[in-house]
Amino acid sequence: MNLGFPEMLFLFVLALIIFGPKKLPEIGRQIGKGLAEFKRASSEFQAQIQDEVRKLELDEVKNSITPISLENTVSYSAQPTYTSAAPLPSANQAASESITNGSGAVNGNGNSEEPTNRANA
Repeated sequence: MNLGFPEMLFLFVLALIIFGPKKLPEIGRQIGKGLAEFKRASSEFQAQIQDEVRKLELDEVKNSITPISLENTVSYSAQPTYTSAAPLPSANQAASESITNGSGAVNGNGNSEEPTNRANA
């Protein structure tokens, strides 16, 4: 609703005729107070809606972040356990292999050693 200068002048003259010069300032003040109250209420309402939208967005962001699961994390124990890529043969396995292969003694690492000829030593 666009009111130009001629329309505003017409409304002012009409209000002056209807209400008279004594009541017109009082009515103007009441209209001004009413408009100010309406503007304040609308700005408070707008601020409340903006706060609710911010809260909803914040909740959405909080819910979209997945909590860290502790099931797949690395845990450290008091005594570390060591594993090798290939299991070492036991002393009994190494001895039985050396007997079946005809090789000599087994050293401390589980590897067979070549038999030495005592006559040449």
